[in-house]
Amino acid sequence: MSGQQAQYEQDGDIGCCGYILMAFSYLLVGLFFPVSLCVTIKVVQEYERAVIFRLGRVLPGGAKGPGLFFILPCIDDFKKIDMRTLTYDVPPQEILTKDSVTVAVDAVLFIRIFDATMATVNVSDAYQSTRLLAATTLRNVLGTRNMAELLTDRESIAANMQHQLDEATDPWGVKVERVEIKDVRLPIQLQRAMAAEAEASREARAKIVAAEGEQKASRALKEAADVMMESPAALQLRYLQTLNSIAAEKNSTIIFPLPIDFISSMVSPKRDATKF
Repeated sequence: MSGQQAQYEQDGDIGCCGYILMAFSYLLVGLFFPVSLCVTIKVVQEYERAVIFRLGRVLPGGAKGPGLFFILPCIDDFKKIDMRTLTYDVPPQEILTKDSVTVAVDAVLFIRIFDATMATVNVSDAYQSTRLLAATTLRNVLGTRNMAELLTDRESIAANMQHQLDEATDPWGVKVERVEIKDVRLPIQLQRAMAAEAEASREARAKIVAAEGEQKASRALKEAADVMMESPAALQLRYLQTLNSIAAEKNSTIIFPLPIDFISSMVSPKRDATKF
């Protein structure tokens, strides 16, 4: 930036004819004083800077402001530059990703001018040029990414875009403060396919969880059966506990389980009697 400023100051020499015109301009100011002050004194706001051109050349000393500054009639011209941070929407871009998926992506830019002289002299419209460059950079950056990266790694993509735009717009006196990707729109068919894939994945995980639960339950039942085999009275107590829980619900039908060994012992004497 200092090199650019030095170049402007070096080119600020207006020559002999220029100095003659400056003398006539000062003479006009003196002749029509104080009415001429309405033409020669200008004001710029706190957030503005004025780039003064004298006979078509940038006035040495850089941009003026904020506050009052003085211009000469007939030979001076100036341009106001807004130094505030401005926000621009990048129009939606149809982009073909690295894995051949067509998506529509739009972004938002936060930019400001840090050098009013460079933004005036080096480019015709700094803001419009930055917007067009942002749209091109968005297509170039996203064209090298997969769809999965585009959906999950937005911060890295935005930082990469900001770095590239900041380097490209530095000679224009523009600072790209931030880039944000607003929306990524996928085709309807792709959305349905992704939804079906996610649903199938959820069902598979649910089946795995259910199978693990059945496995743990079977192990617990096996351990409980081993304990009851060691103590037959524990099984009877479990029968009575089950009957108590059924009766508490005021059911009209009560099922009383009988041990299979007891039934077989009752049937075996009858078979012995028929043999005789």
